[in-house]
Amino acid sequence: MFATPAYAQAAGGAAANGGLAASLISFAPLIIIFIAFWFLFIRPQSKRMKEQQAQIAAVKKGDEVTTAGGVIGKVTKVSDDIVEVEIAQGVRVRVVKSTLTGISPLGGKPAND
Repeated sequence: MFATPAYAQAAGGAAANGGLAASLISFAPLIIIFIAFWFLFIRPQSKRMKEQQAQIAAVKKGDEVTTAGGVIGKVTKVSDDIVEVEIAQGVRVRVVKSTLTGISPLGGKPAND
């Protein structure tokens, strides 16, 4: 109705001749954008996650840790999934290892008192 049969036939013939090359050229920008996102965002984030998981697995008694809630303390006891953290003199809390966000080996630097 809107296109005559001659135009419709010519469009089909043009797609058959250069269809594969045209589709590859049209997808090339999308592929380039995906590769850029991979190297700029996905790869560094997965690297940081692996490093943090290694630090959490290696936490030991005497390390200073920060939890996801912002509580800072010194590790007094370590088990498989739970860490006991001393947040003040004589005040100990148990936290799940996966909630640890920052780990400073063996206490970190002293405070300026």
